[in-house]
Amino acid sequence: MGIPRTGRRITRLFAPMVAATLLTLTACGGGGGSSPASGDSAAPAEKIKLTVGLFGDFGFKPLYEEFRKTHPNIEIEERQAAYADHHTNLAAHLATGAGAADVEGIEVGFISQFTAQPDRFQDLRQYGLDKRQGDYLDWKWQQGVGANGAVVGLGTDVGGLAMCYRTDLFKKAGLPTKRDEVSALWPTWDQYIETGKKFGAAADKGTKFFDSPGEIIRAMIAQAPVGVYDAQDNVVVASNPDVKKAWDLSVQMIKDDLSAKIGAWTPEWNTGFAKGSFATIICPAWMTAYIQDQAKNAAGKWDIATVPGGAGNAGGTHLTVPKQSKHPKEAAELVDFLTSADSQATVFKAIGNFPSIPALYDQPDIQNFTKDFFNGAPVGKIYSDAAKNLKPQHLGPKEGDVRTAIGNGLGRVEQGQQTPEQAWAQVLKDVENIK
Repeated sequence: MGIPRTGRRITRLFAPMVAATLLTLTACGGGGGSSPASGDSAAPAEKIKLTVGLFGDFGFKPLYEEFRKTHPNIEIEERQAAYADHHTNLAAHLATGAGAADVEGIEVGFISQFTAQPDRFQDLRQYGLDKRQGDYLDWKWQQGVGANGAVVGLGTDVGGLAMCYRTDLFKKAGLPTKRDEVSALWPTWDQYIETGKKFGAAADKGTKFFDSPGEIIRAMIAQAPVGVYDAQDNVVVASNPDVKKAWDLSVQMIKDDLSAKIGAWTPEWNTGFAKGSFATIICPAWMTAYIQDQAKNAAGKWDIATVPGGAGNAGGTHLTVPKQSKHPKEAAELVDFLTSADSQATVFKAIGNFPSIPALYDQPDIQNFTKDFFNGAPVGKIYSDAAKNLKPQHLGPKEGDVRTAIGNGLGRVEQGQQTPEQAWAQVLKDVENIK
C-alpha cells in the first residue's frame, strides 16, 4: 500500500475481505522464512506479544492467525493510524528510542527517509532475510536497503498505475465506456484534459471529471525519468522541467474546471465516491478496494483503463523491525511471513494490494483474477502489466515532505488562496526549507 497526497495525508481504510485462499496458506508462505525449531522436550515457549504499526488496514489480520498456527506463543496487536500521523510518530519514536512497534510499515514516499537511518532498525540480514532478494523486483528490494547495505525492510506491494472510471457517467456524457476505447481517449495527459473538457460540457451538474489534482500530479511526476530528487539526493524541483510541466498541467486542469475540489482521504472524498461526484481517479491496485468500500452502491459501474503516460507507481510499503523491538527475531519471522509470495497473493485477492514478487505475475490465479465490482475488469492482468512496465525512479531522503509541499501548493491554487505563480513560488521556498 502506499502514497503521499495533497494538502492532507492518507488514511488507508481498506475493508478486510477474508479470501478463501487463506485456508491454503502454508506456515511459512511462498517465499517466507522457516519457523523456529521446537526443542525435543523443551518447556512451552515464552509468551510473546508483537505489535504491528500500520497506516490503515493492510488485510493482515487473517494472516496473523495463520502465523500463530506455527507460533502459538505469539500474540499480535495491530495499531493503525492515519498516513501522515503514522510516519511522523515513527520518526519521533525512533529519535527518542521508545514507542515504536515491533514491526512498522513504511510507505514508499517515506522509505528513503528511514533507510537513511539504518542504525535505528534491525538489519534483517542477521535473521537470514537477505535470502529473499531474489524474490523481488530489483528496484523494490533496493528501496528497502540502507546506504550501508543493511536490509531495513521487505516490500509488501507496489502501486502500478491505472485509471478507474465510472462507465455510467461516461455514457451520460456521450463518451465511450469500453475500457479499451476509454484507454484510447488519453494516451497523453493533454488528451486526458481534452477528454475532461468534453465530459464537463455534457455531464450532469455537480459531477466533475476527477476528484482533485493531488494524485494526478504525483502520477505525472512518477512517470518522469527524474522526480523531485536526482540520483545524488539533490532536490531538483526548481530545475527539473518535468516537475514544472506536471505542475502546469495540473494548474490547467484546475482552470478548465475539471476538478471536484475534493481532497483525497477526507470524509468529503468518501462521500464523493458514494454520490458519484467524479468520474475518474488515479488508481493503483490498492485503490480498487477503497473504491469498492466507499462506493457500495456503484457495483458494476466502475471500470479500469490505462493511465495517461503509460506507466508509473503510486504507493507500496516495506515492513521493518525497529532496533528498539524487544523481540526482533520473532518480529523478523513475522515480516518474512507477511511478505511471502503466498501472503502477497492472498492479500491481493482479498483487498487489492498488488504483489512486489514478479514470479506471481504470470501465475494463472493472478493473471485471470477479475473483479465483478469493476465490470469484470481483468485486474490481475491490468496490474501485472502495469508492474512489468514500471521504470523505477530514485527517491530522496525527504521525498514525502517535498511531495506534500507541492500538493499543498496545488491545494492553495484550487481553493483560490493564491495564483498559480504565487503558489509555485511558495512551493520552491517551502522545498528549500526542507532539511
